[in-house]
Amino acid sequence: MANEQAIQMELQDTFPYLNEKIVVTRERRIWAEVASEHFFEVFDYLVKHPKWDFPILCLITGLDSGDNLEFIYHLARRDGTMFNLKTFVPKSNPVHKTVTTDYFPGAELYERELVDVLGAKIEGLPPGNRYPLPDGWPDGQYPLRKDWTPDMLDKGNL
Repeated sequence: MANEQAIQMELQDTFPYLNEKIVVTRERRIWAEVASEHFFEVFDYLVKHPKWDFPILCLITGLDSGDNLEFIYHLARRDGTMFNLKTFVPKSNPVHKTVTTDYFPGAELYERELVDVLGAKIEGLPPGNRYPLPDGWPDGQYPLRKDWTPDMLDKGNL
């Protein structure tokens, strides 16, 4: 786990606000939590820094944690090391920038899912079809939010 700890130490030295926010859970698995205002500093460093080189975006997971929406970006290296970078935005104003423009054009489906099922507003996401909900799904209905229930849905419009 020396490699994972080296990554942890360098990130904490480079970004002091990450102290006590990075955890190595096991070999080749690193988790970090970063405030949304610092997200792209850390994300850019992980993806573009030649020393660490996490060039693969495996998935973006979205969660409703009550007052916030959380987004976990699962990054990977070719050696199988995974870096899971979590950030959060307030549910009352769930705005986050896209990673499709400068990093991963293929992240569009993941980000559309955040929009469709959690109500996130992804700035810079190009226009496109809904995903994964059907086209007739009513606006403002986000089925993965904790406060949503099926009885809120007018089934006659689907």
